Amino acid sequence: MQYHRRSVIAAGLSGLAMSVAYPGMAWASAATDKRFVFILQRGAADGLATIAPTGDPDYLPARGDLAQEALTGNKLDSFFTLHPAMVESAKLYREKQARFLHALASGYRERSHFDAQNVMESGAMQPYGRDDGWMNRLLSLLPAESAKAMAIAPAVPLILRGPVPASSYEKSRAKGPDGDLMQRVAMLYAEDPALSSLWQDALAADAMANMQQGQMRGGAAIGSMAAGLMSGLAGARVLMLETNGWDTHSRQKGRLGNQLKQADALIAALRDGLGENWNNTLVLVATEFGRTVAFNGTGGTDHGTGSAAMLFGGALKNGGTVQADWPGLAPANLLDNRDLRPTMRFEAMVTGALSDHYGIEPGQMKKTLFPDFV
Repeated sequence: MQYHRRSVIAAGLSGLAMSVAYPGMAWASAATDKRFVFILQRGAADGLATIAPTGDPDYLPARGDLAQEALTGNKLDSFFTLHPAMVESAKLYREKQARFLHALASGYRERSHFDAQNVMESGAMQPYGRDDGWMNRLLSLLPAESAKAMAIAPAVPLILRGPVPASSYEKSRAKGPDGDLMQRVAMLYAEDPALSSLWQDALAADAMANMQQGQMRGGAAIGSMAAGLMSGLAGARVLMLETNGWDTHSRQKGRLGNQLKQADALIAALRDGLGENWNNTLVLVATEFGRTVAFNGTGGTDHGTGSAAMLFGGALKNGGTVQADWPGLAPANLLDNRDLRPTMRFEAMVTGALSDHYGIEPGQMKKTLFPDFV
């Protein structure tokens, strides 16, 4: 694959951009057993370290000795190298169950985490431009049995808010009540259909979350819990989860390596926990913006613009590839003299990936998920 600047990517959400991204697709009605997981890396994960452009002659000079570990990672092609902590993701890439995208961003060009996350979750053109999220709007396109949505979070995040019902689940760290108390509460709620239904749903979600979590910890435990919440006929078909700790202003090398190791374990546990359903699942991992090309004085990176995204799935189209209209890291090519210049719109990438996954015509997908861009 060649990586060079093309003006077509600047068109953002154009159908031409989607046809470049997903050639030869046939559109059909939405399937009923598809699953979709969106993982938001809150804090601006460093895409230049995750999927390092080691073939760019300006990469190593820009990042200095702290970037040398990129050379020890798994080569994805002649240009990009996956971070050495992402061992399982590298295996999925070789099996054509992983696809990486680089130099992409939403339309947001400032440097506030909160505003950027708001844009990414709402799918609006500007911060706080909408009070619903594009994942909720996705639910309106799916059959009822495929539209059961859940977030692993203390409350339903913006991305899942909207007219279609969605729920959230977060496992309590406190010691749970004993079985006798749970039974008494169930009996208390039995006379109220609404409360009884909510209580039974909560018990079912807790049981599914515990089913596969076992004694695993960290990212593996989260991935296993997510798989449990998506298992069985009553399980969620659309799931959002968020990971934190990506804001690496200092001592990035060790911190980012641990973060990516946990993310890698999460993906592997999700794959293992879903079993055969992995072949019906699309996983999208993205962050609100990238980080500066050069390191700062404390061994970290500051808020940037262009970043990377990752797609996983057992039946992923165009797996085993890196898609990038690479702008180059020479000083003259940087945005604001400091950032990776984005050449692909986040919204276009989401539209193409979900159109492919669900077999829904791209124009309809774009109009529904990102109506502000039509």
